[in-house]
Formats: sequence, structure tokens, C-alpha cells
Amino acid sequence: MFHIVPLRADCKSGCFHSTGGPRVQSAPMLKDIKHRLAALFEEAARELFAPHGEGMPAIEVTLERPRQPEHGDLACNLALQLAKPLKRSPRQVAEALAEAVRLVDEKGQHAIESIDIAGPGFINLRLTAATRREVVRRILTQGAGFGRNERGAGARVMVEFVSANPTGPLHVGHGRQAALGDTLSALLEANGWSVTREFYYNDAGAQIDNLARSVQARVRGIEPDDPAFPADGYRGHYVSEIAQAYMARATVVADRVPETVGAGDPDDLEAQRRFAVAYLRREQDLDLKAFGVRFDNYYLESSLYADGRVDRAVRALVEAGVTFEEGGALWLASTRFGDDKDRVMRKSEGGYTYFVPDVAYHVTKWERGFERVVNIQGSDHHGTIARVRAGLQALGLGIPSTYPQYVLHKMVTVMRGGQEVKISKRAGSYVTLRDLIEWSGARAESDDLGMAEQRGRDAVRFFLASRKADSEFVFDVDLALARSEDNPVYYIQYAHARICSVIEQAARLAGVDTERVQSEVLDAARRAASPFASLESEREFALMARLAAFPEVIETAADELAPHAMAFYLKELAADLHAYYNSERILVDDATVRSDRLALLLSVRQVLRNGLGLLGVSAPERM
Repeated sequence: MFHIVPLRADCKSGCFHSTGGPRVQSAPMLKDIKHRLAALFEEAARELFAPHGEGMPAIEVTLERPRQPEHGDLACNLALQLAKPLKRSPRQVAEALAEAVRLVDEKGQHAIESIDIAGPGFINLRLTAATRREVVRRILTQGAGFGRNERGAGARVMVEFVSANPTGPLHVGHGRQAALGDTLSALLEANGWSVTREFYYNDAGAQIDNLARSVQARVRGIEPDDPAFPADGYRGHYVSEIAQAYMARATVVADRVPETVGAGDPDDLEAQRRFAVAYLRREQDLDLKAFGVRFDNYYLESSLYADGRVDRAVRALVEAGVTFEEGGALWLASTRFGDDKDRVMRKSEGGYTYFVPDVAYHVTKWERGFERVVNIQGSDHHGTIARVRAGLQALGLGIPSTYPQYVLHKMVTVMRGGQEVKISKRAGSYVTLRDLIEWSGARAESDDLGMAEQRGRDAVRFFLASRKADSEFVFDVDLALARSEDNPVYYIQYAHARICSVIEQAARLAGVDTERVQSEVLDAARRAASPFASLESEREFALMARLAAFPEVIETAADELAPHAMAFYLKELAADLHAYYNSERILVDDATVRSDRLALLLSVRQVLRNGLGLLGVSAPERM
């Protein structure tokens, strides 16, 4: 077998390893070319064993970039694996492998410019310029499809995220979940998975009771600072808004929720509960719409009780013999399934603990045909992982022990004007997602409202997806508003807009529209004996190498459930583009050079668009 080592995120910082500036030219190139080269090495190894009359042992052909760019574009350590079974020195094996690969490549691919042996037996390859330039043609030909693959083969996967209690507006933690979950969903789709985005409404339990009592208190004129206000009640101004709407007999329409009309009866607690939940579901729908996030399905916790699913799950666990009674409570023997201690399922005073409906809910996911599920949740849910998985294992339904997968995120701290912001006037005890969008898109005099909203959404989505989920994140509103290279969103979008400006200039000079520029660039490349041959500077090869890494970043980000990888990649691509733009004239007099440089810029623009699209961020043509 052979193994391609992708560009990977650093496990601590989340940053991609980069040598900085043009030295990146040894970064990964197109993956299919790497696969073909790996296959050449495997075939060469097989030939070395043929004279011995014995089969080749299992090997792993690893192609990765050398630490030092001067050592070439790719390095292979296969000779070190084969030396012992062949009873030859690693260097002798390396020389034999290199010669065999060189001969085969010369007959077919012509992808290798040189092969050198370094140290005890490392094989360093330098690729031909034509091979490295191939990425430009691929991008211009494939367009929005560049980087996408069919590795998932259409298999179904559910990504559950946000899943907020309908007890208040979405806060910045929910925003981080939304950014992570939606980006991860897009990345999985780019890898050929059929993705369902699901929102689980926790519309049952004590929190909903507290919401209803809070609304009733406001209906009766009881203020939050009054001793008569519920001790565990919700004190945000939005509760007063709900109470006023309820008494005004307002009609609430939320996504996939029956129309709800306020009864206006101050004593009907159940009516107030229904109205408050519907009202806040509508509020959350509006928050998500402003954030550009959509869901395919909403699942209600209350339906698990109404449909008897929670009781059935408990009975099934009892019948499976994995529960026991102690101290008047019903326990799950979860230590038999990897948990660190047994867990209470039904409390001695009655009522289920909160992980029990979670088990029932995940059974529905399995029964609906989702053999893979990814949950995006706050790190405070860490303790539920083992018990939910134990409950699913105990049911004996054939559910894998790693089901579901989890991405846990840490808290977000909001800074504004150099000070931490902890509360919102409307929410009372926390900063809402809508606050953050509005602050981050502060409207300038020349802006219309739509531009400000888009800028705010772009900033919040990018920032909240730009760090590893398990790291705490400080959201600096002032940085999100900055129009400088310190603001990564502005920096990346400016790279895109800069290219658009050059394309517009080229179109004006040629007397054609901007779409015609790309078609003429491709036509010129088809006519050329060696396409894009004038792209030969160090910075140009650096840009092409970075572009060629994009498909592997998509794969790695999805495989490792690491949406932040895309944000880091785009920032590095933008840095390469700005460096190139500042060092080279694009619209030179030489028609061939001008066409090739436009082709390179068009390729960068396409990859920026593709990557920003995966993050749910716009790619403006003007800044």
C-alpha cells in the first residue's frame, strides 16, 4: 500500500506548518500525481523482490515534503523499510528504487525532473515545472468543483449542532457551534458525504418550566429584582417582550412550528409556556438566518416523551440486564461499557437524568439510517460522552462504540474597546449572537444596511471557525472591524477583491467583459506547446504549490473534524497572493506573460472563493 502525507494542522496551535514566503514551493502538489508517483515506487519495490522468488512484504510508500525546500518537492523513505528484507544497505536499495522509478517515469508521466539520494537512503524528488504548473489548468477547468472529491460516496452523515434550549436568544457560544457545525457540514459535503444538518430542541424539563414562570411573573408585573420573581427565572428584557406579546394576543410563526397565538390569560401557565417556546424558536430562527445557517431537520426533546421513546429505551435497558436498583434509584451499569462509574438513570424522587433522553434521541438517529453522526457541543458536555455511548452499547443494537463522534468547543470571550463584554441589555446575562453580528459589521456612512450585515456575518463566521474547537477563543470586536492585514477576514477578502480589480483592468484594456478574460486565458494555454511556461519565478511556484494543497486541506479538515484548517489555509494563500502582487507587475506588455500571470491570479481567486464558500463567508469583488 502507499500513503500520502497531507499538509496537517499543528496539534497545539492549529496552525499549518509553513516555511514562510516563497520557500513554500515544496508544499504538496496535486494528490493524484502523488498517488501515481507512489504507485511507481511500489512497482519498483516489487521488481526488486522478483529475483528472490518471494513475495514482497507489506510496505507503506510515504511521500512527504522535505523539511528543507532545497532537498526537492517530495521525499520517500521506502528504502529504509526494504533494506532489511532485501539484505542490502538502505542506500543501495534507494539507488535501485530511484533508477527504476526514473526509467518508468521517462517512458510515461515525465513528472520527475531529478531524483537524488540523501543521508542513509532518503530519496528526494524534484518535480518538473510542467507538473507543478498543472494545477493552474486544473483550477481554471474545474472552477467551483476544484478541491471537491467523492470519498464519502454519498454515505449519509448527520451533523447536530447549536441545539439550544428555547429559553432565550442565541449566545456567542451557540454562534461558535453554528460556525463550526455549518463549516464542517460543508467540508463533509465537499468530500462526497450526504449531510443532514439537525437542530435538537431541548424543549422539555426544568428550564422550560422556569421560562414559563418567568413570563408569568412579567405578565403579572413582577420585575426581576422583586423577591417574588422566580429564583431560577430568566431576567433578560426579552422575557418582558414575550409577556407583552402574549397579553397582546400576538401570533407567532416559526419554522416548522404550528402557528401560536397568545391567549392573553395571565393565569394559564401552560399557554404561556407554549407561547414562550414558540416565540423564542422564532427568535432563534431569525438569529440563524442572520448568520446564514440553515437546518434540514429540527427534532424536539418533548417528542421523545410524547412518543414514549424514553420509556421504551429504559425498558429495553432493564430487559437487557444492564441496570440495577440501589437507594431507590435505577442505575445503568455503564462501567461494563467503558464508563468510569455507573450512572443514575431514574432518580429516587422520580424523573430521568438528562443523559437518558439523549440515549433515546441517538437511537432515533441510528434508526433513521445515520450510521455516522457528529455532534458539535460545548465542552461542558464532556461528561455525557461516555454515558451516552455506554447506553447505546448496552441496548445491543449493533451501534459502534465510537457513536456518535463529538467535537467539543470551549467558551468565547468577547472584547470591545479593550474591555471584556459580559452582558447584553436584551439578554441580561450574556452577549447574544445578534449583538456580535451587529457590532462586527458597524455601519459606515457609505454602507447600506445589507453591506453592514454581510460584513458582520462574515467576520463572526470566520472568527468563530478559525481556531481549534477545544481552545478558548477571544473575539476582539475592534479587530473584526479593522481594515488592515491584522484582520484575517479583511486580509483574505482583500486578496480576492484585488484580483477582481486586476481582471477588470485587463478586460478594459482588451475591450472585453471580465468573463471573456478567463476564456481567452484558457484558449491561449491550449494553443501553447508548454502551457503557462512563463510562470517560473520562486513566488509563482510558491503560489502554485499553495493552490495544489487545497484539495488535501479539504480532506484533512473533514477527516480530523477541524474546520479551522480551512481558515488557516486561506490566510496563507492570501499572504502568498499579496506578496506576489507586490513584487510583480501583472499586466505587462508581453502578451504571453500577461496571459499566464492572469491565469495564475484567476486560479487564486477561484480557490479563495471555494474556500470562503466552505466557511460561509462572502467573496466580495470590491472592498
